[in-house]
Amino acid sequence: MSPMAEQWEIVGLTLEIALGAILLCLPGAIALAWLLVRTRFPGKFMIDALVHAPLVLPPVAVGYLLLLLFGTRAPLGHWLLETFGIRLVFTTKGAVLAEAVMSFPLVVRGVRLSLDALDPGLELAGRTLGASRWNVFWTITLPLILPGILSGSIVGFARALGEFGATITFASNIEGETRTLPLALYTATQSAQGDDLALRLVTLSMLLALAALALSGWLERRLRVLLGQALHP
Repeated sequence: MSPMAEQWEIVGLTLEIALGAILLCLPGAIALAWLLVRTRFPGKFMIDALVHAPLVLPPVAVGYLLLLLFGTRAPLGHWLLETFGIRLVFTTKGAVLAEAVMSFPLVVRGVRLSLDALDPGLELAGRTLGASRWNVFWTITLPLILPGILSGSIVGFARALGEFGATITFASNIEGETRTLPLALYTATQSAQGDDLALRLVTLSMLLALAALALSGWLERRLRVLLGQALHP
C-alpha cells in the first residue's frame, strides 16, 4: 500500500470509529440529560459526577477501567464473549466504545444546555392538552433541543477524533483495526524517519477538527433560525 493510500485508510478508520462512538452514546446522552434536567431523584449529584468523570480522569485511567469491565476475563466482557461472541478489547468495536465513553460528557452537556434554555411552559402546555409525557418529549421537547443535540454531537465527534489515551489502553494500536489518527501520529513520532508523516497527520487532524467545529456552529445557527421561523411564522 502506498503511503498516501495508507494515510487515507487511517483517516477513514478515524472517521468511522468517531461516528460510531457518537451514534453509540447519543441515545443515552439525550435520555440522561433529560433525566438530570427535568427530574429529581436521590443520588442525582453522584450520577452527574459520574457522567463528567471522563473529563477529569486521565484518559489512560478510563481505558484501564474499561479493561476491568470489558476485558475477556472481566465480568461484562466475558459475558458478552460467551453469550454473543462479542470481543471488545483490542478491536475496532472496542475503540468505538472507548471514544464513546470519552465523548459522552460533551454530548450530555450540549443537550443539557439546550434543555435548560427550553421554556418548560411549552411542555406543560402539551401536557394540559392531554398529551402524555412521552408524546410531549417526541413532538415538543426533542424538535426544540435539536440545535443542542447537534452541537453536542459534533463537539463530541471532534473530541473522538483526537482521543488517544483510553483508545490505546483498551483497544491497543493495531494497524487497520484501531490505529486512528492520534495513534498513527504517535507511531510516526517513534520512528526516526517519521517526521514527514507526523507533520501530514497533524495537518489532517487539525483540518478535521476545525471542519467539525465550524460545521457545528453553522448547523446550530441554521437550526435555530428554522426553529424560530416554525415557532413564529
